[in-house]
Amino acid sequence: MTSPGPPAFEPKDENYVERMRQTFEAQSAMAALGVQIEEVKPGFIAFSLLDNPSFRQQHGFLHGGAVATVLDSACGFAAFTLMPADAEVLTVEFKVNFLAPAKGETFRIEGLVIKPGRTITLAEGRAYATENGQQKLIATMTATLMTITGRNDVKQTG
Repeated sequence: MTSPGPPAFEPKDENYVERMRQTFEAQSAMAALGVQIEEVKPGFIAFSLLDNPSFRQQHGFLHGGAVATVLDSACGFAAFTLMPADAEVLTVEFKVNFLAPAKGETFRIEGLVIKPGRTITLAEGRAYATENGQQKLIATMTATLMTITGRNDVKQTG
């Protein structure tokens, strides 16, 4: 028996891509890391970033904290693509598994919604490093995200 592949989701906001891009651009953390949006679909996002010596740990690998930060955003934005126009997203919990050193010229970080909900969404993330043309899975994440509405203290800032 084969897997049916990623689920197909319908966004609740027809302008989800533009709203997601505006929210992404308001994140100074992603800008500081040099993260770029590569692909967006309902319930899915892919980011890319170049290796940056400013974010390496003592062994020369991209720091696990930087990897986890981008994975968290990927899971959050994947969930955000399925939320209503008046919603914001916050992470409730995540677990990250580091599978290999984050060594490469470029990195691709993906977020995929597994189960969307009215209030709680489950997403998974994958981080890949590309070195000498070879792509390697370096980390995975499971994240629980919350849909936030009607709170003035949780609004997009710019």
